[in-house]
Amino acid sequence: MPAETTYLELSEDSGSAHKFYEVTVDGPDVTIRYGRIGDRGQVKQSSFTTGDKAKAEASKKIGEKVRKGYAPAVPGGRAPRSISRRQIVSTRSTANRAPVLWRYDSGSPAFGIFVDGDVCMVGNENGVITTLSHGAEVLQQFRLPDGVKCIVADDGWIYAGCDDGNVYDLSGKVPRLAYRIDPSIDIYWLDIHDGVLGVSDSGGGIATIDHEDEFLWRRPGRGSSAWMVRCDAEAVHHGHSSGVTSYDWRAGKELWNSPTGAVLFGWQERDTLYAGTATRQVVELGKDGSHRQTYRCDAAVYSCATSKDGRYVFAGDSSSSIYCFDMNGTRLWKLGTGCGSAYSMQYRDERLYIVTTSGALACIDASEAAIQSAVSGTIPEVVDVKAPPRMPAVVPSTTVEVIHDVEGGVVVECVEESGRLRIRVVSSGYHRDWQVQFPKGIRERGSRYVVGGVREAARGGFYRAYGDIRRLL
Repeated sequence: MPAETTYLELSEDSGSAHKFYEVTVDGPDVTIRYGRIGDRGQVKQSSFTTGDKAKAEASKKIGEKVRKGYAPAVPGGRAPRSISRRQIVSTRSTANRAPVLWRYDSGSPAFGIFVDGDVCMVGNENGVITTLSHGAEVLQQFRLPDGVKCIVADDGWIYAGCDDGNVYDLSGKVPRLAYRIDPSIDIYWLDIHDGVLGVSDSGGGIATIDHEDEFLWRRPGRGSSAWMVRCDAEAVHHGHSSGVTSYDWRAGKELWNSPTGAVLFGWQERDTLYAGTATRQVVELGKDGSHRQTYRCDAAVYSCATSKDGRYVFAGDSSSSIYCFDMNGTRLWKLGTGCGSAYSMQYRDERLYIVTTSGALACIDASEAAIQSAVSGTIPEVVDVKAPPRMPAVVPSTTVEVIHDVEGGVVVECVEESGRLRIRVVSSGYHRDWQVQFPKGIRERGSRYVVGGVREAARGGFYRAYGDIRRLL
């Protein structure tokens, strides 16, 4: 008998129509090919003792995908999602070398960085996210389906935005799909505040998306190539080719606009914004749009950050140099990274962490004593960190542990409303009509789940699930 092939794509109603799933049955063999539309994708092959068993396994896999929103399609009928990556224009710095304490080679150019009191994380264009301790020990790796745009924190949650238009929650033991971004958006940068996602795009547009992937509002923006979006409780701050524009997060009303030159990166503190620009400067703005200070570099600024108190402002340029300024705009030092230009950076406890065009995550000693020594040419020996050779990378999961008793936690239920799967709280003491932000890939109509807890969003109107997720039978 000839081979039988079933080809599926994720339906438009799901919010992302740019993934495919193909199952071919050839006698006792089953071949599954899946990935982003336009790519070859990944291939898995299995063999069974009989053709009937192969067909049964194929039917099971197809059924699972159909329940998640996939539908039959014709290959080549849809164009692949547009993906733009920052072009690497990086040269070697001629400055003295920065006091790099340790560095980790992630394997490809890296944009994503997250640093807190416990760990450091780097996410690269291959979709690999590596977690390290501050003592330079590799602790864990995630492998996401596509390149990592950025890693952002939102209260107790950590999210990674990817080239495939998906945003994954990294807060648990395995990555879970948290958001699917409309395929019409060619994503440049992401930020999240209180469950609302801000997205800037290649055309200079800006949009906010709620916890169920629905647009709150969408605007064309004032420029193009929007590499900056930063969200807070009051506004969405958007950096593009013409400057920085601030919008009210509720309705998308423009609050102010400030010309700064083409923005390549954005940072925010409580009352302040910092825009790294192609015009070789970091521009400091108040969140009322007022110009406060300018920090001048020698090349286009790829990234910037500040110390917690705003005493120091840091910048990374396209020539593999990093800078430090005082709050008055005086340049205190300029040093070379030795590992490429810093695409993103964070400062914590007298350490400056950068991820670079070469794919490195580097920890730099930014204490005054270390910098003074580096400026005079004395630097520590760099420790090159290696991941354990057989460390398994954890991939996004659509499976959950099954339990038969509640055993504490909060019970939620998956229900279908207007053709979409929603999550509601079943346990007493909660608003039964509020939705719950909950991973997309594990929702099954009629199923009940036990979560560690739910927390009301600060803006009200919905809950956010946290902790372990288990299916209740």
